[in-house]
Amino acid sequence: MPQESSQPARPTRSTRSGGRVPHRVAVIVDEGTNPFEVGVATELFGLPRPELGLARPLYEVVLCTPAREVRMNHGFFTMTGGRGLEAVDSADTLVVPGRPDNVVPRGPDVLDAIRRTHARGARVMSFCTGTFALAEAGLLDGRRATTHWMWAETFRALHPRVRLESDVLFVDEGGILTAAGSAAALDLGLYVVRRDHGAEIANAVSRRLVFAAHRDGGQRQFVERPVPDVPDESLAPLLAWAQGRLGEPLTVTELAARAAVSPATLHRRFRAQLGTTPLAWLTAERVALACRLIERGEQRLDVVAARSGLGTAANLRARVRRETGLSPSAYRRRFGPAAGEAVTA
Repeated sequence: MPQESSQPARPTRSTRSGGRVPHRVAVIVDEGTNPFEVGVATELFGLPRPELGLARPLYEVVLCTPAREVRMNHGFFTMTGGRGLEAVDSADTLVVPGRPDNVVPRGPDVLDAIRRTHARGARVMSFCTGTFALAEAGLLDGRRATTHWMWAETFRALHPRVRLESDVLFVDEGGILTAAGSAAALDLGLYVVRRDHGAEIANAVSRRLVFAAHRDGGQRQFVERPVPDVPDESLAPLLAWAQGRLGEPLTVTELAARAAVSPATLHRRFRAQLGTTPLAWLTAERVALACRLIERGEQRLDVVAARSGLGTAANLRARVRRETGLSPSAYRRRFGPAAGEAVTA
């Protein structure tokens, strides 16, 4: 599913102390907030990145609370020492995690903080049932959004003007992004890191998390299937083999032959294990490789197209624009090395 997005805010901004400062991410921690989703936000956006040779985080993260003390996850955790909700006024991105009591309205101060943030053009993201808060604030009327599948019918009943897509991992509506569940918050967060900092950095972050670097937002939230008598073999060896040969003219038939199964069986295994098709997976991997080659300084689009297996410069342009929202030249300007710093990939 194409994301149909406009570009999110830049990952750095100026003015504080007269110099460049990190892009600030504010996370609203409300009564009942899911602590796992708060952890996702701080892990993705708030930790130093020594694996990238950086002593500082990619972003600056602040936790904002409507009260001095809030109880999370049915009272299992208590948080104190957060910033007040006024801290959202200097945020470039606002993250709203989910709560289990979605039919209970959010406090007017929380809803006002969300509205203020969106009104001044900052990026707003929700994780899991945090989508209810964005809808209560009036941000989602007439827009596409997603939330956890268990709450889909409740959400539709409460917010009929929202175009809910209940069978996807996340939705990007430009300045407003929604993730379907707690784990899908990782997918959305890595998607944002990739949009802000490029494929190389997003891949490094995903390796640290030991998490898939890229699952498209249009993939299904879950796959219902019976437990087989004999579990299917893992696709990991086949995926690793294909990733080392993306520049070759691989076909689904060749992938099936490598796995010693029929194309139909391979298709079922991809659907069951990855939530996508072999061809869609292969194309996504090729686009990711093309983006890495551009980031490393390759200027010739025909070379990038050939080495990534995308064939022609025209196909490369179309695929990169569909995936990133940028043309290859704009992607290079944003994520490529500075003049004189090109490296051989």
